[in-house]
Amino acid sequence: MAIDENEVRKIAKLARLKLSPEEVRLYQGQLGKILDSMVELGRLDTSKVMPTTSVLGLSNVMREDEPKPFADPEKILANAPEREGHYFKVRKVIE
Repeated sequence: MAIDENEVRKIAKLARLKLSPEEVRLYQGQLGKILDSMVELGRLDTSKVMPTTSVLGLSNVMREDEPKPFADPEKILANAPEREGHYFKVRKVIE
């Protein structure tokens, strides 16, 4: 499936990427190949394939989220650009 340079530039703008003319041409070819693959996959008969979220058959493999105290809070807070007491201080992001 062909994708033109203007479409690549539009996608780059939406992703807030600044691309050189060489990169636009490179990504034009790569995106075209990806879209061709999607068209090819769309032709496959998947009516007998059960929906799945994982091909590995694993369920939740993450540990329980349990709060635990840090061994050395000062060591962790030493990396903070700003702090207030025993807390990271962050700028307000909601007006």
